[in-house]
Amino acid sequence: MGRPPPRFTLTQWHLTTRDHCRNADDQQQLADRILAESERVIEEAEETVLKNKKEVEHHINVKIKDIEFLKSLAGAQKKEMDKEVDAMLLYRERIQDAQRALGTRGLDIIRKCLVLRDQRVGIDLCADEVDIELRKECDMILGVHSLLERLLEQVKEQVRRLRAVTYSLVRDLEDKENVLVIDRHNLVLTENSHNLSTYHGSAPLDPANITQEEWIAHSQQIIDDAQKELVSGRPIRAYVDVLLKQVIEDLWKQYDIVNEAFRRRIQEYKDLKEKLENHHFETVRQVNEAGMTIEKLQKAIAEKEGFMALAHTRLGNRCQRSGVELCRDEAETYLVDEVRQIKNVTSLLQQKLVETQAVQRYLLRTQLQIEEDINVKTNSIKIDEVECMSLRRGMDYHAY
Repeated sequence: MGRPPPRFTLTQWHLTTRDHCRNADDQQQLADRILAESERVIEEAEETVLKNKKEVEHHINVKIKDIEFLKSLAGAQKKEMDKEVDAMLLYRERIQDAQRALGTRGLDIIRKCLVLRDQRVGIDLCADEVDIELRKECDMILGVHSLLERLLEQVKEQVRRLRAVTYSLVRDLEDKENVLVIDRHNLVLTENSHNLSTYHGSAPLDPANITQEEWIAHSQQIIDDAQKELVSGRPIRAYVDVLLKQVIEDLWKQYDIVNEAFRRRIQEYKDLKEKLENHHFETVRQVNEAGMTIEKLQKAIAEKEGFMALAHTRLGNRCQRSGVELCRDEAETYLVDEVRQIKNVTSLLQQKLVETQAVQRYLLRTQLQIEEDINVKTNSIKIDEVECMSLRRGMDYHAY
């Protein structure tokens, strides 16, 4: 048998029992208080979380509407920018078409005309009105081409600026679309959704350092920049319209001036050629007439030689008279006078023969010169009327 357990007094039992009861009451009251507090905290936490969730969803909805509004503005602005870019590209094409037309259908033809007119010969190779107006037309086209080149660079620069702003709009639209996807996805998420995760990293989950006002200002600035470029582009297009219209009018005016100069010059050639042909006809007639006159003079001189021989023979026969019969009678006197007159007449005929032959030679040289001048005028008419005017009919200035 071991030692018996210690014995407690009745007082100790009453005290211990009272203490245990008091402790149990205290613990029950504490438990009731904590349980009540926990229920209250649970309710408050549920209310706070739901309230915050609704508040966040409300602000996300507001932000989505703000983004959609700015996105619609930016989208509308982008459409306007695209239209403006297309319009500027069309104007760039118009200017390039004008340059090509001025080069192929204008400048090349004028230069060919100048080269062709350098093939004129003789006195016709002169700096006439046609030559002056052609060179003026050439200088005008070169000046227009230089002006169009500067205008083309201006249009290209405007296209570059428009595309730069359009790129900013596109980037802004893409960013906003990305945000809309994110926030719309956030709206459909609930606390019971799958693939939810709790972040345990050290980096903050709110790295944004741009304020709402700065965000709005940035979006508005892009739209304002686009509107400025739209405003600055329209005067350029208006200037291109006015310039091309004025250039075409000036070119057509100079085209008509050159053609009129050609017509006057061709008519001058034709009038002079007709006059030369009349001179040629008259000169040929005179050459033929001079030839017949020379034949007549030669025949007349030959005939006078017979009369001279007859007179000389008669005088020689009469020299055979003898004695007193060898006297200067009237027959002798008339024979001597006949010889003198035949000699004088022959000398005069020979002088006229020499003069007529000289005139014939001069007329033949004149005929050759006139024929050469006619050939020169025919060549000039062929160059100006047939070749140059045919080329110029291929020139075309229109509203590019």
